[in-house]
Amino acid sequence: MEENRDLFERMRSGEFPDGSRVLRARIDMAAGNLNMRDPVLYRILHASHHRTGDKWCIYPMYDFAHGQSDSIEQITHSLCSLEFEDHRPLYDWFIRELDIFPSRQIEFARLNLSHTIVSKRKLKQLVDEDLVSGWDDPRMPTLSGMRRRGFTPKAIRDFCDAIGVAKANSMVDIAMLEHFVRDDLNKTAPRVMAVLRPLRVVIDNYPEDQVEELDAVNNPEDPDAGTRKIPFSRVLYIEQSDFREEPPKKYFRLAPGREVRLRYGFFIKCVDVVKDEQTGEVLEVRCTYDPETRGGYAPDGRKVRGTIHWVSAAHAVDAEVRLYDHLFAKPDPNEVEEGEDFKANLNPESVEVLSSAKVEPGLASAQPGERFQFERQGYFCVDTVDSSPERPVFNRTVSLRDTWAKIEKSQGR
Repeated sequence: MEENRDLFERMRSGEFPDGSRVLRARIDMAAGNLNMRDPVLYRILHASHHRTGDKWCIYPMYDFAHGQSDSIEQITHSLCSLEFEDHRPLYDWFIRELDIFPSRQIEFARLNLSHTIVSKRKLKQLVDEDLVSGWDDPRMPTLSGMRRRGFTPKAIRDFCDAIGVAKANSMVDIAMLEHFVRDDLNKTAPRVMAVLRPLRVVIDNYPEDQVEELDAVNNPEDPDAGTRKIPFSRVLYIEQSDFREEPPKKYFRLAPGREVRLRYGFFIKCVDVVKDEQTGEVLEVRCTYDPETRGGYAPDGRKVRGTIHWVSAAHAVDAEVRLYDHLFAKPDPNEVEEGEDFKANLNPESVEVLSSAKVEPGLASAQPGERFQFERQGYFCVDTVDSSPERPVFNRTVSLRDTWAKIEKSQGR
C-alpha cells in the first residue's frame, strides 16, 4: 500500500513520462464483465488543459469520473446510451465504495435523426474543417443551431414526448420533428408577405401616384393577433414562379390573359409581357386590375382559381433570405462507400442564399430571433448573428407544403 501511494504521489508530481504508470482499482481479475477487471482510474498525460493549464499531469478515466460528477451535481438519474450498459456495475461499484450520493444510471437507445449526425466528435469535424459556419450553424442539430434556425422549445419538447424512449436503436425521420415545428409556429407565428425571387408587375390602369392601405390578418389561428395595414401601389413584386408564359395543366397562377387574386388585394389580369431582347427572360409583367374586387371578391360573382402574394415595390424592404435544407443528402449519413467517411454524404444544396428578396415594410423593425410565416413560403426566423436594421437576414426554419411543387415533381420537372 505504501509503495502504491508513493508511486501515485510521484505520478502526480510529474516524475514519470506519459504511459509509464497508471493507478488501478483492485476489484476482480476473474470478473465476467471486463470493465470490473481492475480498471484504470488515473493515467499520466503531460498536456495543457483548457481550464487548469499545466496544474495537473494526471487525469481520471471516464468510468471513474462519471459517477462522481453525477454525485457532485446530485443527479438522481443519469441517462446514458445503450453502450454504457456494461459499464453500470463499475459505475455502481465506485459510488458504493466512495460512499457518495447514489446517482442511478439508466441506459436508453440513442436518438438518431435521419439526414443528421448527432455524434459530437463528427460534429466537431464539421466545425473544425469549416464545412459549417460554427456550432450555431442553422443546419447543425445543436441547441444553438436549432435556436438560430427558429425551432421553438415547445416543438422540441413535443417531439421528444411523442417519440418517447426505447431500448432498441432506431432512426426517427426528421420530418416528424419538422411536423411539430410547423404545428407550434402555425399557432404563434405572425403572417407576413415576402417575395423571395422577385418579378416586377406593373398595373397599367392603377393611378401612378396612388397608394392605398389594405387590411391583412396577422394570424388566422389566433383571433387576438389582430390585423395590420400593408401598402398597395401601381408597381408590385410577385414570385417568379407565380407567372408562366405557357402555363401547364393544373397551373392556376398568373399567365397571359389569365386573372388571379392578389392576397388581401384585387383581381389582376395579365395583358402583356416585357422580355429581355437577347435572352428572352421575362423582366416585367403588365396587368390591369378590377377596382371593384378590393378584398379579393368580385361583385358579379366571378371566380378565380389562383391567389398569389406580393409586396409593393415602392415600400418593400430589401432582405437576404437563407433557405436551409438537410445537412446530409442520405437518410443515414454513415452509410458510405468503401474508403469514404460520413462527410461524403454532405448535401451540397443544404443552403441557398437569396440576396435580392423583398419583404413587406413592417419587417424593417423585426428583431433577431423573431419568427414569422412568409405566406405561401414557410416559417422564417430573423438571424441572430448577421441580421441588421439596414439589411435584415431571415433563415428558413421549415417550409410549407407546396401543392404545385408536388405536381411538378410527379411530372419529372
